[in-house]
Formats: sequence, structure tokens, C-alpha cells
Amino acid sequence: MAFHEVRLPVRLAFGSTGGVERRTEIVTLGSGFERRSTPWAQGRRRYLIGASLKSLDDMATLTAFFEARFGRLYGFRFRDFADFKSCAPSGAITHLDQSLGVGDGARTSFELSKRYGEGEETVTRRIHKPVAGTVKVGVDAVELDAGAFEVGPATGLVTLVTPPPAAALVTAGFEFDVPVRFDADRVDVTLESFAAGRMAAVPLIEVRV
Repeated sequence: MAFHEVRLPVRLAFGSTGGVERRTEIVTLGSGFERRSTPWAQGRRRYLIGASLKSLDDMATLTAFFEARFGRLYGFRFRDFADFKSCAPSGAITHLDQSLGVGDGARTSFELSKRYGEGEETVTRRIHKPVAGTVKVGVDAVELDAGAFEVGPATGLVTLVTPPPAAALVTAGFEFDVPVRFDADRVDVTLESFAAGRMAAVPLIEVRV
């Protein structure tokens, strides 16, 4: 996949709007009952950025970033301020935040993930773009030293130096970015004064990696 491991400058995301979308197919029967299904196992995020920018310098920075991605061609990292941690946005990351799996005495690789909901309705989201230096890992509630594991910054794969014992719970806490791309091949800027302007909202869409 065409992807650049670079994050959109955080200040350009201020004032952004967006969130998760689902795709639901609904068939209404002759009786009035409905049959509902979804072809998507995971939700997909969409965002609008740039509409709150006033500085011509910030608009130029966003335009340059857009050009460097060749419009919709290359994906990049985006920080979703409403959902960028393994815990609540206001919380402090700990090694106990999310369960990654259970050891079997031989397995050393575990995928970062985040769970939404509880019980049978829990949805698990794979995290592919962790933020470097933020990942904490625990085995049976004991936090591991940084040298005891490695994290793939572009894959979210955690590799432990020593396999966890059988039945040992592996957990982690982390910050993460959303892999996105521009969802338009143009940006529009209106000059309102010598030092200020207005930019039309630029759409972003999450990409599968």
C-alpha cells in the first residue's frame, strides 16, 4: 500500500470534525420487518480538516503536505484527538489498558489492539500505527522493561524477547495514529486579507492497512 510514515502536523488538525462510520444493509420485508446486515467487520473513520485555519502560513503548510502526498495517492498518519490512546483521552496510559492475548510458552508476537464495548458486543480494533516511545507492555500484570520487547512502528506488532508462560495474560497501553489519506484531489483557499484567508474543509478517510 502506498503510505508515508509521517503525521499531519497536529496544529492543522485543530477544529477538525469527524468520527467513525459503519455500513449497514437493510432489507424491508413485505411484512414490515427488517433484515439488517453489514459487510464491514470494522468501522471506518472520516474527518474534515482545514476549515478553521485562518493563517496563510498554516494553509500553505497544509497545501504543501497535500502536495507531498500527491493528493489521494499516499496515505499518512493522523491524530484523532477524540480517540488516540489505549485508555480514555484524559487518562494516563498503563501497561494494563488492553489485552493482547494469552501466552503459550512459545509465542512471542502479539498484535496491538483496542476494544470497544463489553461482553459479547465487544468490537476489537487492530492498531497498526502506534506512536513511538509510548507503548507499555505487561505480562500477568507485571510491566516489562523497554528492552524486553520491540514494537513495529508501522505494523503495531509487539515482539517479546522471552515467550510469556502458558496462560499468562499479555497486556499493553499505547498512543496511536489513524492511517488516513486525503479524500479529494484538490484544496481551495480564499484570500481574505494580506495575512489571513479561509480554506474549504479538506476530507480525510481511514485506509485499511
